[in-house]
Amino acid sequence: MVIVIFGALPLVSERGEHIVFDSLDSLWPDWLLKLQTRLVNLTCAVTLIALGWLMVDAGYDFASSGETTSQLSIPKSPFIYGMGMLCVFTGFIHLVFAVNPALSKRNEGGTV
Repeated sequence: MVIVIFGALPLVSERGEHIVFDSLDSLWPDWLLKLQTRLVNLTCAVTLIALGWLMVDAGYDFASSGETTSQLSIPKSPFIYGMGMLCVFTGFIHLVFAVNPALSKRNEGGTV
């Protein structure tokens, strides 16, 4: 389950397939929508990079203590490291979109 969720996260972000609440977008001017797009992507970038950093740190703690799953005794740290790195990678995708929103595939359909 972890691999499916965190493996899909960069793809969903790159393709702009997140759930979007845009019922008020038709009421806002274009400049505000562009600002909103940049701010949302910047917020996502900072949050995901920070979360990834915390996960990699937790992975280090799990590796140091030798933490394993209860049933199969599989080490947890590689999974936590992978989750953290995928969060950081996804954060960088959002950072690119915050700097250059034109690269976002969500902009192709004429929406912001």
